Amino acid sequence: MAFVVIGNYLSPFVRKVLACMELKGLGYEIDPIVPFVGNEAFERLSPLRRIPLLIQDGRVFLDSSVICQYLEDIHPAPSLYPADPADRAHARWLEEYADTALADALIWRLFYQKAIRPYVFGEERDEAVIGETLERHVPRTLDYLETQLPAEGYLFGALSIADVAIASMFRTAAFVRFTIDAARWPRSAAFVERVLAHEVFRRLAAWEDVMLRLPVSEQRAALAAAAAPLTAGTFGTAPPRHGLPRM
Repeated sequence: MAFVVIGNYLSPFVRKVLACMELKGLGYEIDPIVPFVGNEAFERLSPLRRIPLLIQDGRVFLDSSVICQYLEDIHPAPSLYPADPADRAHARWLEEYADTALADALIWRLFYQKAIRPYVFGEERDEAVIGETLERHVPRTLDYLETQLPAEGYLFGALSIADVAIASMFRTAAFVRFTIDAARWPRSAAFVERVLAHEVFRRLAAWEDVMLRLPVSEQRAALAAAAAPLTAGTFGTAPPRHGLPRM
């Protein structure tokens, strides 16, 4: 079964899927586009113009949580979801919290303003949005997260979908130099550091570092030069445009 992933290595949602695939030993080819440059063929596959997409034997799977659950269903070992039903439900909630609350603060408010607006669209950052995000939105999400994370190890023993989803958001936020204040949120800071030190995240970081701080138009060539597992063609051929896409 050949897997094709459509989506950029720098995206936290793509990273979540790729980490799951790496943990399960699943190979893939990738078209590392940002959704803002997805062409009409991309939009036909992803009507919300969002990444990641997983394509397998001509079938298209959308949404990172749906994709990870699908991968778990067809390759259940090693499992990324706790065996206990209550723990499994809590893991899914924390995954949802990462994909919504953390993403809203760290990605759609902070990363979008500091990276996407200037480097994809050539627009000025909105400093008021950035300031409000750092003063209100980020502390609120971290205050809750601090009550949920363990002092040591991972959330449910082995690395789970919840650990992966949470750490993925902070990895992308680090690209715009965000770090957790360890004095204020010590559990969160230590937890993210532990998870990102896992070999799976280190392997993905190697591809991320190749393309980091390059213009979108140069990222694919840089990955090709580094022998990344790229698809033969790309859906990323349209001019950048605003709209619905979420990374």
